Amino acid sequence: MKQLKIVFAGTPEFAAIILDSLEKSKHQVIAVMTQPDRASGRGLKVLPSLVKQKALMMDIPILQPTSLKLDGAFATEALIAKTQIESLEFDVMIVAAYGLILPKWLLSLVEEKNDLGCINVHASLLPRWRGAAPIHRAIWAGDEQTGTCIMKMAQGLDTGPIIAQETMLIQSLDTTETLHDRLASQGARVLIEVLDRLAKHEKFELIEQDQSGITYAEKIRKEEAKIEWNQEAHQIDRQIRALNPSPGAFTTLNQELVKIWLSENISHRWEKNQISQPGEILEVDDYGISVAGNHGVVRLLEVQKAGSKKMSASQFVKNMQLKPGQVFQ
Repeated sequence: MKQLKIVFAGTPEFAAIILDSLEKSKHQVIAVMTQPDRASGRGLKVLPSLVKQKALMMDIPILQPTSLKLDGAFATEALIAKTQIESLEFDVMIVAAYGLILPKWLLSLVEEKNDLGCINVHASLLPRWRGAAPIHRAIWAGDEQTGTCIMKMAQGLDTGPIIAQETMLIQSLDTTETLHDRLASQGARVLIEVLDRLAKHEKFELIEQDQSGITYAEKIRKEEAKIEWNQEAHQIDRQIRALNPSPGAFTTLNQELVKIWLSENISHRWEKNQISQPGEILEVDDYGISVAGNHGVVRLLEVQKAGSKKMSASQFVKNMQLKPGQVFQ
């Protein structure tokens, strides 16, 4: 089996997990593309992406163009990147959560090297949840399953044909964080299976995406993080788990901000006549804090008071001296 030479493009943790798996495979990553270092956190310290950090540890050459558009605001940077990529001897380009649009010139360049062109690893069962936040949106929508698609990239947002895919069940206590890690590992494994087949010159049957099933996973906005307790309990539960680890769902109690990190829908344990106003604490015990939604009850399992660390709901109850009848706003 031929050892494939790979150019890898990615930026966040999802991509870093895949890069790590590629480095441990039979194939060779010869260059990494990632987004420029950016300021983040409270101190706005300029930090490299997780993919760049991983590439530095692996001693892999790194390209960080601001854009790849030859006619855009950063045309000079794009032209330099184009020259650098054209000078590389590689077989395939892998893209995972890169964050920059790949222009036609790059897609065409890579397609000349192999039949699959640029290969993208996407954390959903396309065409459902094209776009920036597929894991968040799958949990928030109450999807029972998701998965990983290995896709041949085309112009447009996640529009290319499917090379391979694998499903994964979404568990009742899954958060974006827990599901993210499983999907990244799954994506890396399925990707390497595809690369091994490509190295053996096997033929692939590409499957065009079903146009009737398209949904878009819009980027999560900070204003979506506030819990509206007049929603149904299952909607509140999904919101909380979808927004963990970032930005974190929040509410207020006695005019103090409280972040909610983990919950479960326990509506089946309550009769309708036991439920009062939305946001009211109905019960506190060692299992958590049971709070009324507009219909149903959600139990809070992990919470965080402003200026404190995350803690179990039972510990929060003791620290805050919570009692039934208090109301989250």
